[in-house]
Amino acid sequence: MAVIFTEAVLEEFQDITFSYGVSDEYSFVLKKETLFYQRRASDIVSVIVSFFTSMYVMKWKEFFPYKDLKYPPSFDGRAICYPSSNIIRDYLAWRQVDCHINNQYNTCFWMLVMSGKSKSEAQGYLKGTQTQEKNELLIQKFGIDYNLLPIMFRQGSSVFRVEAEKTMAFENGSPAEKLRNKVMVSHCNIIEHSFWKEHPSILDE
Repeated sequence: MAVIFTEAVLEEFQDITFSYGVSDEYSFVLKKETLFYQRRASDIVSVIVSFFTSMYVMKWKEFFPYKDLKYPPSFDGRAICYPSSNIIRDYLAWRQVDCHINNQYNTCFWMLVMSGKSKSEAQGYLKGTQTQEKNELLIQKFGIDYNLLPIMFRQGSSVFRVEAEKTMAFENGSPAEKLRNKVMVSHCNIIEHSFWKEHPSILDE
């Protein structure tokens, strides 16, 4: 559901070049040279959060036609100015690693709860376990190969623009070819350099 709202944000605000998200957390990257709201952090956060929230309300019935929205939703946010593209990539890589860690833990936790353990027992069982131990737990106890779970939950969602097609338009009475961009959602590995090499325009590299 949140992915749809994030697509809408990128379509509405052209200075946002990339977004990465999982669950209820999304990060938005603006163009390095942006003058969006004169680069005032409070205004940028305010407009993105309010637009995201309004989309949440407007689209609720589309996703949950038989469930009423019981209370007004609210989201918070903050703006951070990173000094380089490399640091932005490090930040986004950290968010994707965190996505994997949280998803793996939550998968193990809820499988243990569904198997009969209490929530506190499940927490105690998982305390101090590492990635490999959790993978073995899922395979041996529940027959689940973590690497075959939906990739969206393991790697999160990346939202960005790509060149979709060329269109013909008329400028000063003469035909001219223009590139038309579209917003794309991908559940891909953004830690590896190959993603950024394939899409250099995201960070103006």
